Amino acid sequence: MLLALALLQAITAAPPPAGAPQPPATIFAEPAALFIAACDANGDGRVTQTELTACVARSYATAEGAASGSIGYIAYADWAQAWLGDRNALPSPFEIDRDGDNRITLVELQARFAQFFVRFDRDKDGLLTRAELITIRGAPAGDRYGLRKKK
Repeated sequence: MLLALALLQAITAAPPPAGAPQPPATIFAEPAALFIAACDANGDGRVTQTELTACVARSYATAEGAASGSIGYIAYADWAQAWLGDRNALPSPFEIDRDGDNRITLVELQARFAQFFVRFDRDKDGLLTRAELITIRGAPAGDRYGLRKKK
């Protein structure tokens, strides 16, 4: 009987098997939001439009070819890898390249991030807080922590 109880305890206390899917996130941040949060130059936990504009310029200057005034899509992918975390992170080069010349200028990149700023600034006070930069998503009905009820 004691052996059965010890075995039952070991089974229930065992960690989930390797390869088990991670539960879906209910709070997450878009790559652009993570970038914006990192633009808090004075460390007050808030980002102003001025801080964001300067931060985009500093990051853009690190892209290959930026000194020429524009970067190509491959250089943008490298920039996205370094600053957004992935070459395919949004915003895509196609949504930034507003004039369709297959080149991205600093002005185009700053304009796109200015749009993000307006979208994230929910209380319209001209400051972005961490709370405004995260997205809270509820689990679908009947789905708690990625586990659906069996029918």
